[in-house]
Amino acid sequence: MHVHFPRAPLYSSNLHALSKMPVPVEAGDGVVYTPLLTQDEQVDVLDRLDFMLRNIAELRKEVEELRNSLQHLAGEIVGEVRCHLEETQRVTRRRRFPFHRERSDSTGSSSIYFTANSGAATTDDGESEGGYTTANAESDYDRESERESEEGEDEVSCETVRTVRRDSLDLVNEDETPLILDSLLEEGLGQLLQQADRLHNGHEQEKREGFQLLLNNKLAYADQRDFLWRLARAYSDMYEITEDTDEKKTYASDGKEELEIAFQKWDESAECHQWYAILCGQLAEHESIQKRIQTGYVFKEHIDKAIALKPEDPKSYYLLGRWCYQVSHLGWLEKKTASALFETPPTATVQDALQNFLRVEELSPGFSKAVRVYIAKCYKDLGNNSAALLWTNLASELPANTKEDAESERELEEMRSIWEE
Repeated sequence: MHVHFPRAPLYSSNLHALSKMPVPVEAGDGVVYTPLLTQDEQVDVLDRLDFMLRNIAELRKEVEELRNSLQHLAGEIVGEVRCHLEETQRVTRRRRFPFHRERSDSTGSSSIYFTANSGAATTDDGESEGGYTTANAESDYDRESERESEEGEDEVSCETVRTVRRDSLDLVNEDETPLILDSLLEEGLGQLLQQADRLHNGHEQEKREGFQLLLNNKLAYADQRDFLWRLARAYSDMYEITEDTDEKKTYASDGKEELEIAFQKWDESAECHQWYAILCGQLAEHESIQKRIQTGYVFKEHIDKAIALKPEDPKSYYLLGRWCYQVSHLGWLEKKTASALFETPPTATVQDALQNFLRVEELSPGFSKAVRVYIAKCYKDLGNNSAALLWTNLASELPANTKEDAESERELEEMRSIWEE
């Protein structure tokens, strides 16, 4: 929109005409007239108007330069997003798994009663809260044939790159730029989350790659809830992979900090609360008994919130069952410490644990070998040997897909040997 301003001489002539108009100074029969502006005042007004017109012209020029710069910047951003998507798709196409991959969950922990082990990675990962399709522990990706996976990924890859290129070429109207950028970022986030889920469910090297992938994209997606809880999950993965104690503590602490920031905006995210509880449990493994007991309260608080927000998630019930089972088996020292530190120390029974584990089976039959082993242990503790034997046999039918399952396998063998005697 162009604005035309009158030239200074027009103002000058008008002011000159006004200066000749008689203005009454006093009312009455004798009227005395005086000029509206003196000659010096007229010159001063003209100078001010010229100064204003020059500033307006310079401002229009700066606005035009800023508009051109923003269009150029938008083009560069689109180009960077396009390159990132192309590289991501190239990595995806190169990645093939002709063999069965062992699933290992990153939430293992042997903490005193607030164990942060989720057993199987089978959760609600079928679809995230943000509506992104993800790969769960019983991954459809793992159950697909290699050929179907290749064709599907290649098709998505080509279509994504074509879409990004088409959008970048169509970037003509600056009014459409924000919408195009939002669309590109949203599409890039969806593919990023899917890739992060696949890497999370892979072996150790893939977990490392997944962690690095999320770190590399943190600047672009740090304000996205579904990105942040996956980043926290990746910190938990790195905790499990790393052998060095100091590094373990650092990973768990950094993951907690990411979620503490996320809670400022998304306190209603079940996944955020779930992984925060897990990271608390992992970090507390290296703390004193007093600190572990304090963390136990925090762990339970966040698992309860996760269940309230997402009551159909079997993973949260598994974590709560583990917490109840550990509390019911607290040793004398832990009980005395809890009583001394807290007016109401944590309480839970084997029956409480059993109800949570059975809830897991109800929501997701065959969730993990670990769950069925715990059910058998609960029945054994309650004196119901026939039910314990039944669940021991049911647990034997499931494969050991995670580190937790492998540990449960050893307990299962001990229980079987007892039944055989």
